[in-house]
Amino acid sequence: AGVAGLGLSAAASAATVADEAVATAAPDNGDTTEVSGVQVDSKKAQAASPKITAPLRDTPKSITVIPRDLIDQTGSVSLVEALRTVPGITFGAGEGGNPVGDRPFLRGYDAQSATYVDGLRDIGSQSREVFNVENVEVVKGATGSYGGRGGAGGGVFINNKAPTLKDSIGGQVAVGTADYKRATFDVNHVVAEGVAVRLNLMAHDAGVDGRDEVHYSRWGVAPSIAFGLDTDTRIVVSYYHMQSDDIPDSGIPYNNPTFVARTDGRARVYQTGDGQPLLADRSAWYGVKGRDFRRERVDMGTVRFEHDFGDNLHLRNTTRYAETGQDYIWTQPDDSKGNIYYGLVWRRPNSRVSEVTTLTNQTDFYGKFQTGSIQHNFATGLELSREEGENDSYNVYYNGALASTFSSCSAAAIAAYVCTTLANPNTSDPFTGTISRVNNPNNSRTVTKSIYGFDTIEFDEHWQVNLGLRYDSYDARYVSARATTTPFARSTYERKDDLLNYQAAVVYKPTTAGAIYLSYATASTPAGNALNQGSDGNALSSTVNANLSPEENATLEAGAKWDVFGGKLSLTGAAFEVKTTNARITQTDGTVAMAGEKRVRGYELGASGSITDKWDVFGGYTYLDAILVKNGGSGAAAGLTDGMQFPNTPKHSFAVQTTYEVLPKLKVGLGANYQAKVMGNASATTPKWVPDYWRFDANATYTINQNLSARLNIQNLTDEVYYTQAYASHYATIAPGRSAVLSLNAKF
Repeated sequence: AGVAGLGLSAAASAATVADEAVATAAPDNGDTTEVSGVQVDSKKAQAASPKITAPLRDTPKSITVIPRDLIDQTGSVSLVEALRTVPGITFGAGEGGNPVGDRPFLRGYDAQSATYVDGLRDIGSQSREVFNVENVEVVKGATGSYGGRGGAGGGVFINNKAPTLKDSIGGQVAVGTADYKRATFDVNHVVAEGVAVRLNLMAHDAGVDGRDEVHYSRWGVAPSIAFGLDTDTRIVVSYYHMQSDDIPDSGIPYNNPTFVARTDGRARVYQTGDGQPLLADRSAWYGVKGRDFRRERVDMGTVRFEHDFGDNLHLRNTTRYAETGQDYIWTQPDDSKGNIYYGLVWRRPNSRVSEVTTLTNQTDFYGKFQTGSIQHNFATGLELSREEGENDSYNVYYNGALASTFSSCSAAAIAAYVCTTLANPNTSDPFTGTISRVNNPNNSRTVTKSIYGFDTIEFDEHWQVNLGLRYDSYDARYVSARATTTPFARSTYERKDDLLNYQAAVVYKPTTAGAIYLSYATASTPAGNALNQGSDGNALSSTVNANLSPEENATLEAGAKWDVFGGKLSLTGAAFEVKTTNARITQTDGTVAMAGEKRVRGYELGASGSITDKWDVFGGYTYLDAILVKNGGSGAAAGLTDGMQFPNTPKHSFAVQTTYEVLPKLKVGLGANYQAKVMGNASATTPKWVPDYWRFDANATYTINQNLSARLNIQNLTDEVYYTQAYASHYATIAPGRSAVLSLNAKF
């Protein structure tokens, strides 16, 4: 495992709903053992998706599995918080689209559109909860053969809870600082032979430590029923609903905006900075309480049918219909007019009303067979999906004029509270304007037809070959909002592509406890990849983009996975290169072409499991050398950013979570996270960035009896001031201050 890299594999779901969650670290003799409180079985250590045709230890990819136990231990209540336990993942910010929602970056590439729930793409903009999550698999490296379009740096695969043949009742009640209140409930009941129901509930209401006025309120319900458990034919029907009503954070402006000299005699109080956030006060919130809101709604219904044709052949069909809605007015502390030089901030209202509907059907046929002495573990599949999105916005008026009219922070803007002071914004300022729906949406639609196949070929006990191939017929369309002048026309742009992606790898197993591999995988990112639901470098919204071919990406990776201490501790490592040879750039003459080049080289190291019977560890280190090799530029700007660091990609990141049983009933834990400097953009003249940071967390769990336990989580022990997201311009998102949450956990 000393090759270098991180492919943590602490726990994974078994392939069927009847199986329990299992971890990938397996003892040499193949017996079952316990690692970090999660059952480990070398013969069943399998990812939830049948596309992973080998045990995770023998899968030639960096795969990190965040188990339910770790989610609970760290006090994570959102997908973002859970993913922060994995080094090498950063989060992007925006001003439209999905500015404060889930936008993870893997190995330097945006993975918002490469997020999946129970194997199906979940494209809608949102902030995901974890109350119904069993575990999260983070697959790094190009995942085009697994998921289709996108996934240049990897994908996030969320596996939800499902009914089992074991009666259980669990739940949690938690309180904490910043008026934190949370309750969850999880009940599983066997109602008849082979029939079980499960219900998960959640209610959450909390402020944010160190941040004025920011508040999050949400609730969710997730019922499911399974038929035929522990038989050859099984059906699971599930539904998921979550909705939220938040006051979102506005962020902190950078210190180097464009300078525009004022003529009203106001004194200049700040000089040009170096591009980092300008922190006047940690708690400074630039929003408007009577104006700002963010509401989200997710409804997802899924039917999964499974049938076993004996022990070696299986069929699975999954059908899902989902709706995701996002509705907000959110203050961006805009610095583009130079107001901050004079101690002022324009409370620029950014808004959105979006609705995304998805209908997907996926069929998998998988199993194993022999050709002579060679064993094949295979999976084939067919996927059909239709995704539709509609995006509208709000008009915000002050004194009969749009808010943008007051962007220079004139006396009238200050009087109307459209602007506030940089050093001491008044969070009690009233909203003096009016709001109306624009009612002029744009529409996106993507239809995808896919076929894929995978095979792990075992030649003998030492050598394996892993192959994967996927073809996608991609058909995307974008219809713009109405023009503002006669004849108020709408423009339509379309793009059709045939996407062919593959992976190939050789695995050498010197012992049953270890594997060394060399792999190559590809991914394709066509125009309209994000369905206009987030930042898209090649949005399908112009004739130019509609004529550009998909961006092609490839990952070359060498790694090792090894189990030590009788299978109790899994060590992983990988060295890799991710390369894009036809990135979208602006050329010297101002035209746009797929002629750029990007490259990420790095390595990852990780450990997961138990060092002793009392000491557990989960964590690792990631190094990323992410370079814009050929980044274009028009006229005199040509080549100015060549060789610069990727935005949203720190060179160094480290994350570890560890617990130790100090007494038979008491476990204490410590978490440490480090992230190096992160660039918000790649600009030679106006760089925007956030500095590096260390963050430390602590937790303690006391077992009251076999059914009850209490846990104390303290996040950001040192009250470190740091930033979680760096936008390309204007602002950065500041992290919460020190917080404490006490929870009572029950399980029967």
